[in-house]
Amino acid sequence: MSTTQSLSVKSPTSKFEKSQMPLPALGPDSVHIKIKYSGICHSDIHQARDEWFEGIFPMVPGHEIAGEVVAVGSNVTKLKVGDKAGVGTFVDSCRECEYCLAGKENYCLKGNVQTYNGRHYDGTPTYGGYAQDIVVDHKYTLKIPENLDLAAAAPLLCAGVTVYSPLNHWGVKAGMRVGILGLGGLGHMAVKFSVAMGAETYVLGHTASKAQDAKDFGAKEYLITSEIAETHKNFFDVILNTTSADLNVDSLLGMLRVGGSLVNVGLPGNSQNYNPFSLVTGLKSIAGANTGGIQETQDMLDFCGEHNIVSIIELLDATDPATIDQAYSRVVGSDVRYRFVIDASTI
Repeated sequence: MSTTQSLSVKSPTSKFEKSQMPLPALGPDSVHIKIKYSGICHSDIHQARDEWFEGIFPMVPGHEIAGEVVAVGSNVTKLKVGDKAGVGTFVDSCRECEYCLAGKENYCLKGNVQTYNGRHYDGTPTYGGYAQDIVVDHKYTLKIPENLDLAAAAPLLCAGVTVYSPLNHWGVKAGMRVGILGLGGLGHMAVKFSVAMGAETYVLGHTASKAQDAKDFGAKEYLITSEIAETHKNFFDVILNTTSADLNVDSLLGMLRVGGSLVNVGLPGNSQNYNPFSLVTGLKSIAGANTGGIQETQDMLDFCGEHNIVSIIELLDATDPATIDQAYSRVVGSDVRYRFVIDASTI
């Protein structure tokens, strides 16, 4: 097994440092991608700091991977050398359960193999995109449209599909009113998708600091959530929650039209409560979604290519690994518009 240059942490309290990451040999079913850019997702921070569960260290985070194919195995036909390619949140699944067979590998009953901080089914650990190379089974790679800026496309592999999938599943289209709760890394992508799908789109926030950004992304209006509980009853067909904040669930449910859905992709740290009367009086539902399957992720990328949708990013030079530690602190402090992306050539 060869290695590639990477950025890793040795423990939940360690700083990032440059290291050599194991790189599997190219097999007949695998693709070797020279990583050009890797997005920083808030879940990277949670995992590198052991905030969700005990991590596998040393850890190389990163599951928003964009690069160029430099080699393919003999059985690979979906990608060729020179293609723009990406890797998202998982690199394998059981391929046998009903959800894998239905193209919903993100809900694999056995548990899919996470791109990093996970283990392959043979027990070997996985390492992610804060690196210069990655070798992945071709069935879990994605083709990035040529017209998209590769750096700005990297966050599509997690942030993008995380909001595209529920908007697609709940059938967002022209004639619907959609509320996007929060305008961060996920929320700004959700606004762009909802607008491109034809929906009348609104952003719901706590302050008006990003009101102009929301309108620049195509939103009809930026609304202060605490001020619209009465004025916007029976208003939205879908409200997509992209935040990690505690919610006034009953107030949000009151803004839904009959049959409407409050869909969660953000993960608040505390349990959320609601009154069942808020649901049964209006055929309403509370739901959640988790990234997307491989085909849906490819559909999302193709949709982005058609509508020229990418993330708003701040590109990071990682020559000094401390830059990544500083970026983590800024993400936690909500001090980025809207997604950090690492220039892998500087690793």
